[in-house]
Amino acid sequence: MVSLTRSSSAAPNHAARGSVLLALLGLALPIVAFFAARQTDQVTLLQATGAACGAVGLGLLAILLARRARRNIERSIGRMGGEASARVGRLLGFLALCVGLIAAVALGFYELLNVFG
Repeated sequence: MVSLTRSSSAAPNHAARGSVLLALLGLALPIVAFFAARQTDQVTLLQATGAACGAVGLGLLAILLARRARRNIERSIGRMGGEASARVGRLLGFLALCVGLIAAVALGFYELLNVFG
């Protein structure tokens, strides 16, 4: 009779899960910020764009966690799971990074137009 032991089951890769979570938060941040600016009078569009720049940090953290997850998988010689989650986290992290950089460029051009226009 063969039963699974602790060493034969795949260990959870918390870094891979964390990268997906941070990337999803980075993608949700601009949506929530612009929704708040549209629904309330207390948040301006300029403040929402500034908050959307926070997606850069969350995207970078997601990319770094995905990298750590891939390194953990390599160190365990493939016994640790989470390779697909690490890929998804890295992809969504790059997407969150791009969204945050676009918001930062938009904010920068707005400030330039205020200075020179």
